[in-house]
Amino acid sequence: MQLITNSKDKNKTDILFDAVVYLVCLLIFLSIVYPLYFVIIASVSDSTLVSTGQVTIFPKNISFFGYSEIFKDSRIWTGYSNTLLYTVLGTAVNLLFTLPAAYVLSRQEFRARRFLMLTFVITLFFNGGLIPTYLLMKDMHMTNTMWVFIIPFCVNVYNLIIARSFFENSIPRELFEAASMDGCTHFKFFLKVALPLSKAVVSVIGLYYLVAHWNDFFTGLIYIRSNNLQPLQIVLRDILLSNQVFSQGAGAGGSAGGYAQQYADQVKYGVIIVSTLPILIVYPFIQKYFDKGVMIGSVKG
Repeated sequence: MQLITNSKDKNKTDILFDAVVYLVCLLIFLSIVYPLYFVIIASVSDSTLVSTGQVTIFPKNISFFGYSEIFKDSRIWTGYSNTLLYTVLGTAVNLLFTLPAAYVLSRQEFRARRFLMLTFVITLFFNGGLIPTYLLMKDMHMTNTMWVFIIPFCVNVYNLIIARSFFENSIPRELFEAASMDGCTHFKFFLKVALPLSKAVVSVIGLYYLVAHWNDFFTGLIYIRSNNLQPLQIVLRDILLSNQVFSQGAGAGGSAGGYAQQYADQVKYGVIIVSTLPILIVYPFIQKYFDKGVMIGSVKG
């Protein structure tokens, strides 16, 4: 009888614990999703209603003027095409350099691996600074070219460490020993064995690089002068600045100021959606690898 009572109490405790966990997870989910949802409905709602707190769940006085103003600007398509090119090509180059370097640094028979790894890690804490870096890019004739987005920063040390930890802890040494007995070289082993077994880490690092290239704002601001080479983020910044000037200038005109500010805020929220939507579309396709790969190196053994 006592065992039955304890079992019932335990079941009630488990149910209460599960309910609390589900509630906490729901609150965390809403705290993450709702701000993005609010930006979406605010981008098509009357900004006066948004600023007064009347838009919370559903959009009101729907208008797509903000989006029409954004996409009406011919620079937006140039920025999109440039950013897509920089993101795809840049991510490919990043993986081309990062993954082989990580594999080499993971091999214990490579005697210089500790010295080289220390050299890489030092760059995490010390760098030449903005002015020497700019002068270096200028001497290499990379300023005002597309290559400044791709070549100079082709290896991220943090991602290199993640990849190296994966190769070191997840690819058994016995696997290479068995392959080497059949005449397999390190190059063949990396291409035909290590990479096919590393989809998780490749997806995670690829996502990190992709997001970094997509959001790259500073490189275009410092090194690019030609409008035809500007990435999307710089174009959106220019649209926001010109839109802000428009709203403030029209504000001196009484009622016209309110009219301008209404659409200025719609443009502001629309810019957020335009800049983040492509990444949100890509993420679900690699999410299954991301869940596994993001934990790489956290547990050994």
